[in-house]
Amino acid sequence: MARGKSPKRPGNLKQRQAQARRLAPILEKTHTDLELSLDYENPLQLLVATILSAQCTDERVNKGTKDLFPAYPTVEAYADAPTEELEEAVRPTGFFRNKTKHLQGMATAVVEKFDGKIPDTMEELITLPGVARKTANVLLSNAFGKHEGVVVDTHVKRVAHRLGLTDETDPVKVERDLMEVLPPEEWRDFPWRLILHGRRICSSRKPACQDCPVADHCPSAFSFG
Repeated sequence: MARGKSPKRPGNLKQRQAQARRLAPILEKTHTDLELSLDYENPLQLLVATILSAQCTDERVNKGTKDLFPAYPTVEAYADAPTEELEEAVRPTGFFRNKTKHLQGMATAVVEKFDGKIPDTMEELITLPGVARKTANVLLSNAFGKHEGVVVDTHVKRVAHRLGLTDETDPVKVERDLMEVLPPEEWRDFPWRLILHGRRICSSRKPACQDCPVADHCPSAFSFG
């Protein structure tokens, strides 16, 4: 794409909503593969995999959960597992002590508060240790087909800001802004496309503006040294 003058940054809510409407069909055409890359067969497995994916690639998580899931098929299995044993099981995903603490805390809470059943509301999920809004949104959207919010990871935060959809940097505030900018039916797919866009084109240090299909609509295009 030829370098041109970048558009002005959207200012008010209506302008940001219009920006999202311009971007949506281009991103939809560019990023068509919206299947979650984490392997899972039920809500518990997805919740565990999402907790393990913190600061770890989905590929490494999937490799680790091939043995983990059969060994720990229920929340009771995680809750009752010897800590050192579970630490060894999740060690390949990194930060294994902290992740083990989250897994056992989550499982214990599910057993004690929800009769061993993974809850399916945002309000309940975020009471679980190791589960913030991002993890809850991933679970709700993909395991339960519910879209109560917007997934905000580092890619979404970066790309949404560069595209002028938010001026915030705190993930909770970014999510709030995107929920205002996007219609509810876009709360899953649009942010997922931002994730893919951030991974493939709009990288943190050297975004490929020359190859970006939304560069003509991006107020940050070609502004990186």
